[in-house]
Amino acid sequence: MKRGFRRLPTATIGFYLIAMVVAVALPMLAFVVILLDQLESSERVALERRTVRDAQALSTTVDRQLHDMSVTLRLLATAQELAEGDLETFHNRTQSVLRTSSMFLLLVGEDGQQQLNTRVPFGTELGPMSNLEALNAALESNTIEASDVFFGRTSGKWVFNITMPLPEELDQRGAALILTQNVETLGRLLKPEGLPPGWSATLVDGSGQVIVSSDDREPGVRYDEQILSEMSAYSGTISGGNVDAGMLAGYARVPGWSWSVIVAGPVNAAQASLVSTWRLLILGGLVLVVIAIGAALLLGRLMRNSIVSIADMAQRLGRGEIVAPVSTRITEANEVALVLSEASFDRSEAEDRLHFVMRELAHRTKNLLSVIQAMLRQTARQSDTLDEFQQAVSGRLQGLARSIDLLTAENWTRVSMDQLVHSHLQNFIDTDDRLATAGPDFPLKPEAVQNLGMAFHELATNAVKYGAWSVPDGKVVIDWSEAPSQETGDPWLTIHWRELGGPPAEEPSRKGFGSTVIERQLTAAFAATVTLDYLPEGLRWTMSAPCATLKWEAARKADPHQR
Repeated sequence: MKRGFRRLPTATIGFYLIAMVVAVALPMLAFVVILLDQLESSERVALERRTVRDAQALSTTVDRQLHDMSVTLRLLATAQELAEGDLETFHNRTQSVLRTSSMFLLLVGEDGQQQLNTRVPFGTELGPMSNLEALNAALESNTIEASDVFFGRTSGKWVFNITMPLPEELDQRGAALILTQNVETLGRLLKPEGLPPGWSATLVDGSGQVIVSSDDREPGVRYDEQILSEMSAYSGTISGGNVDAGMLAGYARVPGWSWSVIVAGPVNAAQASLVSTWRLLILGGLVLVVIAIGAALLLGRLMRNSIVSIADMAQRLGRGEIVAPVSTRITEANEVALVLSEASFDRSEAEDRLHFVMRELAHRTKNLLSVIQAMLRQTARQSDTLDEFQQAVSGRLQGLARSIDLLTAENWTRVSMDQLVHSHLQNFIDTDDRLATAGPDFPLKPEAVQNLGMAFHELATNAVKYGAWSVPDGKVVIDWSEAPSQETGDPWLTIHWRELGGPPAEEPSRKGFGSTVIERQLTAAFAATVTLDYLPEGLRWTMSAPCATLKWEAARKADPHQR
């Protein structure tokens, strides 16, 4: 009779190793956890105090900056030239005084109309200021106030204002003096020493918008609503509740102003020393466990480590990471590691290509749809009949299509100024002698091609209807040149459009989409200066803009991923 053998239960190598580790290390780890929990509580309290101190120190620094600006406003309000109404001298003197700073002065009326602005030469035609809400608030309170962050039309950048209502004896000169400054100049103030990695300091205005931040937050965006809703005191810390788990924020109001400073980041990053202690203790425990296990489990541990290394590579590959092949003492494991590493490189390259194509497609489609939508809306407003609307839209869409054809032919990279001019204007003339061009080889980036192409199309349409090309002998001369700016020394491009031999140019009674394209759109897109002169000998159009906003090489240096 054969005796049967009872089959013993089986388990993995990892199971037996874990069982032995638990038996040896569990009491020790329990004691260590208690000690580290107490240490973590103490570290948390110290971190909260340090976070509030950092926020308060930064708010004091910002307050000094705003106080200095308010003192400057008070001094400027006492200028003799302002009291006497000599605004040109007051403008030039103030511009000279503020030249070394990053501040600019505005004198505005009660309705917000600018009477002078030191960003531009005196006598430049000025419109209403961009932030009427801040002006009205300061006039109503009759105190010096700081505005919320906003995008300035004149500067083409995110700015803030310090507004001081003028006293009664100067109310005939204007309602208020305003010092405006680009928010980027405040960035140097938000550099607290000793912030842990992943932490940031942010200055927000009274409505919760970001003014400037030490991380990648853009001005004008709304700060985290969860943190803003908890900021009820003058200063304090915020954690738990509605705030993301593991995050800590300290805040402090800027004394006497509506702004606040927020210092925030992950608690784990600030407690790196505690994490390091955890790691050292765990490593020490693992060493003791390995010694206790002994040589009997050496082979099993070697196999387990190899398997765990391969599993870790597979997990990181699943998360989309690029993994390097690990080296083990098992030949088959090394072959698997090599295959996983090659697969991770192939996957990363495929994802990069897909993400780039999707970003480019979304960006360009959005831009084109925005341009076409604005074109249709403005053209419809200025068209009296359906036929007139169809003809205007058709011509403008054809002009936009020519720009896109040029960019497509060049793989959406650079297009020369000469290419752009002739592509858009060749169909408007019957002989080549009716168009003359002159200028250096200037490569344009895609955004400049689209906007300048639309402007040239509108100018050409106007010349055919009313200008030089409406008569047999009329001619258009276009030239462009580069020269350094007298103020900053940076290179600027200047483009001239001159019509000769046509009827006298007359300023239109109303301005439509064409005027928007050749004036306001170019000003906003390139921080450009655009002038239109209606002269007896013909229309004169001039645009000057920084080369960095137009030139392909400049764009590629600013964004190394642009293609």
